[in-house]
Amino acid sequence: MAKAKKKSTKKKFTAAQKKEILNDFKLGWVSRHMSLIGRKEVLTGKAKFGIFGDGKEIPQIALAKQFKEGDFRSGYYRDQTFMLAIGEVTPQQLFAQLYAHADVEADPSSAGRQMNSHFASRLIDENGEWKDQTKSKNTASDISPTAGQMSRLLGLAQASKVYRNEKALKGKEWKKFSSKGNEIAFGTIGDASTSEGVFWETINAGGVLQVPMVVSVWDDGYGISVSKKYQTTKESISEILSGFQRTDDKDGYEILTVKAWDYEALLDTYEKAAKIARDEHVPVLVHVQEVTQPQGHSTSGSHERYKDEDRLNWEEEYCCLERLRQWIIENDIAKADKLDELEKEAKAEINEAKKAAWDAFMKPIKEEKKSVLDLLSKLQEESGVKEVGDFAKALKNYPTAIRKDILSAARKSLAATAGQSGSARQELKDWVANSLKENRERYSSHLYSETKYSPLNVDEIKPEYDEKPKKVDGRLVLRDNFDKIFEKYPNTLVFGEDSGKLGDVNKGLEGMQDKYGETRVSDTGIREATILGQGIGMAIRGLRPIAEIQYLDYLLYCFQGISDDLATIRYRTKGGQAAPLIVRTRGHRLEGIWHSGSPMGMIVNGVRGVHFCVPRNLTEAAGFYNTLLQGDDPAIIVEPLNGYRLKEELPNNLGEFTTPLGKPEIVNEGSDITVISYGSTFNMIESLLPQLEKAGISVELIDVRTLLPFDIDHVIGKSLGKTNRLLIVDEDVPGGASAYILQNILEVQGGYFNLDSEPKCLTAKAHRPAYASDGDYFSKPNAEDIFETIYSIMSEADPAQYPEI
Repeated sequence: MAKAKKKSTKKKFTAAQKKEILNDFKLGWVSRHMSLIGRKEVLTGKAKFGIFGDGKEIPQIALAKQFKEGDFRSGYYRDQTFMLAIGEVTPQQLFAQLYAHADVEADPSSAGRQMNSHFASRLIDENGEWKDQTKSKNTASDISPTAGQMSRLLGLAQASKVYRNEKALKGKEWKKFSSKGNEIAFGTIGDASTSEGVFWETINAGGVLQVPMVVSVWDDGYGISVSKKYQTTKESISEILSGFQRTDDKDGYEILTVKAWDYEALLDTYEKAAKIARDEHVPVLVHVQEVTQPQGHSTSGSHERYKDEDRLNWEEEYCCLERLRQWIIENDIAKADKLDELEKEAKAEINEAKKAAWDAFMKPIKEEKKSVLDLLSKLQEESGVKEVGDFAKALKNYPTAIRKDILSAARKSLAATAGQSGSARQELKDWVANSLKENRERYSSHLYSETKYSPLNVDEIKPEYDEKPKKVDGRLVLRDNFDKIFEKYPNTLVFGEDSGKLGDVNKGLEGMQDKYGETRVSDTGIREATILGQGIGMAIRGLRPIAEIQYLDYLLYCFQGISDDLATIRYRTKGGQAAPLIVRTRGHRLEGIWHSGSPMGMIVNGVRGVHFCVPRNLTEAAGFYNTLLQGDDPAIIVEPLNGYRLKEELPNNLGEFTTPLGKPEIVNEGSDITVISYGSTFNMIESLLPQLEKAGISVELIDVRTLLPFDIDHVIGKSLGKTNRLLIVDEDVPGGASAYILQNILEVQGGYFNLDSEPKCLTAKAHRPAYASDGDYFSKPNAEDIFETIYSIMSEADPAQYPEI
C-alpha cells in the first residue's frame, strides 16, 4: 500500500473553509457511527440484516459537493454518507429502513420494502404527476444485483444529452425534467463489481454516446473475501481502462485516480470530474483507491476471516476519518479536543436518531399487540379454550413482537376455536381481516400503476377503415403508426440495433430517422443490457423511450434488468418512482434455435410489474403502442415475426386506435369448444376454422392479446361456461405459458366447474425449435396437430359424430 505523503508546508484557510472542513469531519463520524451502531442493532436482533458504507465517508462527502439540483445518482448499497451529505436522507430514516418500517413517511425510499442502504427519491407525487426534478437532488431507486445499477446510469446520463440537443423538447412542459441538459448522472460501484459484464457494456456505450456521467469506483481491495488479484487484470480498473482515455483527436473518457484518504485531492478530483461532465458532456471515471472497509462486507460475517494482520493494521492507519483528523491538526484547523468533541456529538446524534426510529417503528405495533391481547382475553373467556390463553401469554412475553407474531397468534386462536361462535370470536375475525387488508397495502400494493394514468384506464378505440380499405404489408401499418406517434409525442424516441438508418430489420421504422433525426430514432451497438438501461434511465427522466431488442431470444441478454429493475421500480418505491419504458421486440415462428424462440413462461413469471403484450398482427401491435404511450407503466410488446409481409387493411385513424390491456378478443364465436392462443400461432388456428366447420365443430376462438394482465373480465371463463371444453395452443415449451393460462382459467375464473372434458394444452416440444420449415413443423404445434387435438376432444365426447381419425 502507498504511504501517505506528509505536507511540507501548512496551508491557510478562511474561517468559512475551516467551518466546512469541521462539518465534513463531523458528518463523516455521523455516518461512521451509523454503521457501527447499525451493525449492533442487527446483531442484537432488532434488525434483520445490515450493509453499510463505513470507510467511504470522505470520498463520498467530496463527491456530494459536486452533486447539484437536477442531477441523478444511480448507486449501490454503500452510499449512505453521500445521501446524508446531499441532505436527501436523515439518520432517523436510515434506521427506519434498517428496521423495515413499512411507512413512506418513515422510510421515503421504499416504505420498508428494501433492505437498508437502498435509496430512492420520491419522483412522483400522490396524484401520479412527475415532480420537478430540476429542484431536487435525485436518486434512482437502488437494486442489490451486482453492477445492475450501471445500465440504468447510461440512460439517466443520455437524457441530459437528449434534452440539450432535441429542439422538440425546449417547451416549458419539459423544464421540470432538465435545465438545458446540464445534469450529471453519478454512478457508484465497488471495484470487484467492475468484473460484471454490464459494467463493461455500460463503459463502452458511455464512451460511444459521450454522455455526462461520472462513475466512481470504490476500490477496497476485495469482493467480499476475494482479493482483487482474482477480480481484475493488473489489479487496477483504471489501468486496464486506460485505452478509453480521451485524446485530442478521439473521444473517450477522462480517467482520474485518487486516494480515499486524501481529503484535498478528493475535493480537487471531483471538482474536475464534474466540470468536464457537466460542461463538455464527456464521461468521467474516478478510481478511488486504497479504500478501507472497517467492518467487512456486511453483518453476515467478519473481515478478520480473510484479511491478515498487516492489512488490518494498514486499514486502521489509513482510515479516511483518521487521516482527515491528522490533516486537520497538522494544518491548525482545530485541536484534538475539538475533534473529540465533534465525534462525541456525532455519536450522540446517531443514538438519538436510532431511538427515535425504533420508537416510531414499534409504537403502532405495540398498539396492535395490545388490541389483540385484549381480544384474545375476551375470546378465551368466551370459548374456554386453553390454547388461546397460551397464545396470548407467548405474545405478551415477547417484547419485540412484530406484526407477523401478532397476526399469527390471532389466526392460531381462530383455528383453535373453529366451530364456535360468539361476539369475541367475531371481533377477532374482523380484526384479522382488517389486518390482512392493511398489510396487503403495506407489502403488495403498487406493483402496477394505481394512478389515473394507468394504461388499464385507457379506453379502447377500434381501428377505422375507409369504405374500400387499402391492403398493405403489416410493417406499413406499424411504420405509419410510428410516424403518427413521433409527431404526437415529442418526448418519444426509439433506439436499438438497426433501428436508425435501416429502419429496423423489418423496416417497421423505415424513413423515421430521416424525418425525426438521429436523437429520436437511433442505432445502437449489439448490447441488449444497456439498450434496456438507456430506456429505464430515460423513462425515469420524463422521456418515453421505446427500446428495441431485435429478437425475442435476445431478451435474455437484458432479462436481469427487466426482472430486477424495470419490473420492480414502482413496487420497491411504493409508487414513488416509475419507468414507463416500452420494450419492442419480435418473435415466435421463424427458423432455428435462436430466432424462433417463444420463452413466454420464463418471461411472464419473471416480469410481474411489466405489461406483456402478445399481438397476433401488426395492427394490434400498433394499438398497443398507442395505448401504452397514454399510460405510465412499462411494457413488452412482442411483434409477430412472420407478420411484416402479410397483408393487413390500413386503418385511417393511425396513432389514435388502441388495443386494450387484459381484454381478450373473441375472434370467432362458437358453441362446441373454446380454443385460445395468441401471436403467430393464433393465426394458424384461425386459418383452420373452415376445415373445423366442415368437420362439424363450432369453435369459440379467443385471442388473449396480453399475458400480463390476463383476462381481467374473465371472458374465457364465460366462454367455457358455454362450450364446456377447452384447448390452449401455445408455442412455448410444455408447462410454460400454457400452464400459467390454465391455472388462471381453472382457479381464478372457476373454469374447473364448467368442464365436461379434460382441458388440453398443445405446446411446442421441450427443446428449442430446429432449423428450417421441417424443424418448425416438428418442433411446434402445426396445423395438423391443432386440428387433430380439437377433433380428438370432440371425439371423446361424441365418438359417433366424430369417429376416430
